[in-house]
Amino acid sequence: MDELYVICRTIEIDDRDVKGFVLMRAGENGEPKPWPIMITRKCNQFYGYENACPHQGSRLDTTPGQFLDEDENFITCGNHQAQFDPDTGECFIGPCKGQHLTPITLVIDDGDVCLTVVVLAEE
Repeated sequence: MDELYVICRTIEIDDRDVKGFVLMRAGENGEPKPWPIMITRKCNQFYGYENACPHQGSRLDTTPGQFLDEDENFITCGNHQAQFDPDTGECFIGPCKGQHLTPITLVIDDGDVCLTVVVLAEE
């Protein structure tokens, strides 16, 4: 089994909420590089994505921690107002319509939201 990296506890992410994290990912030469991600929850399903708009690669949360539209239904790019389905990462409104956020593999383990299938930089 791949190594698990604990990101947070499941109780730290409310239903229909999105939380952002910046991890340090190992680069090609092993050097640490910031890797912004986000995790969203719908009922007891957790979804993880890289925090990068497919339109230009910029972070979605231009104001740190602000990922959702006014009605808190959709992940919204603060730069271009593109909107994404939190369950699938698909853009349905905006300049990247039809494209998807880059998913990350999550595992829920004993109440922890964990990341797997990635190499993080050593601390």
